[in-house]
Amino acid sequence: MAHLSAALSPTRPLSSRSFALVSSSSSSDGEDDVPLPFPTALPRSDFLAPDFDPAEYLSSLANRHQTLEDLRSDLRERSAAISTELLELVNSNYTSFLSLGDELKGGEEKVEDVRVALLGFRRAVEEIKGRVKERGSGVSGLNQDLVDVRGEIETGRKMLELDERISALEGRLAIGSTGPDSDDSDEDEKDEDELDGAVGSSSAKLTQLANEYVIIDELADDIGRETSFIRKTEERLTRCRNTILLDLGAALKEAKRVGVRGQTKLLKLMSIYSLLDAHADAVKTLKSN
Repeated sequence: MAHLSAALSPTRPLSSRSFALVSSSSSSDGEDDVPLPFPTALPRSDFLAPDFDPAEYLSSLANRHQTLEDLRSDLRERSAAISTELLELVNSNYTSFLSLGDELKGGEEKVEDVRVALLGFRRAVEEIKGRVKERGSGVSGLNQDLVDVRGEIETGRKMLELDERISALEGRLAIGSTGPDSDDSDEDEKDEDELDGAVGSSSAKLTQLANEYVIIDELADDIGRETSFIRKTEERLTRCRNTILLDLGAALKEAKRVGVRGQTKLLKLMSIYSLLDAHADAVKTLKSN
C-alpha cells in the first residue's frame, strides 16, 4: 500500500495531478496495488467562456475524482495565480499608462475646433437672449402705449359727453327759466306754484338744472381742469352756473315775498343753493329787498 499512501499525500501539488496509471496487482501475495487516477488541473479556458456560470460550472465538476476540499484548493490556487498575473500586468504597463497622455498627438486641432464651436454657440445664445430681452422691452412699451391710447380714448369720450351735456344745459337755460315747465315739473310743484301765486321757475326744474350742472362740473374735474379743452369750456360752465343762480335768486325773492305761504318752496330753493355750494349767494339774496 506504499504507492496508495504516496498518491493520497496532501503535500503533492494539485497542479501536477494527472490520470497516470501505476502498475499494481490486487493479489494478496505482496504485488503492487491498483493505480488510482488523479484529476488534472482545471483548464483556464473554462473560465473564459462568454456564458460562464459559476453554479453551472461547479455542478459539472461532480464527476471529478476529487474531494470538495481539494476542489476548493484548486480554485484558490487558480484565483491566486490570476491575481498575480493581473498585478504583473498592471506593473508592466503602469509607466505606459501614465505616459499615455503625453504620447497622444494630433488632437489639438480637434480640441480647438470644439472650443471655437462652443464659443460660437455661447455667442449665439447670448445674442438670442439679448433679442428676447429687447423684444420683451418692446412688448412692455407697446402695452404701455396701449394703456395710454385707451386712456386718451376714454378722455376723448368724456370730453364729447361733457360738450353734449353743456350744450343740452345751455339749450334748456336759453329757452327761459320763467314759468313752470310741464315736462320737468310734477303736479305737486304746479299746485305749489299756483297756491303761492309765484310766477318764477319751479323748484323741481331748478333742481334738475342744478343736478345737471353738478354732473358736468364733476366730469370736468375727472378730465382735468388743467387741460386746454376744460380751460376753453370754463367760460361756458360759469355762464350756466350764473344763469341757474339768477333763476334761483328770482325764485327765492318770489317765495320770500309771499310770506308764510312760500316757506315750503323757500326751503327747497335753499337746498338747491346748498347743492351748488352757493350759500353766500343765498344769504345775499335773502338780505336784499
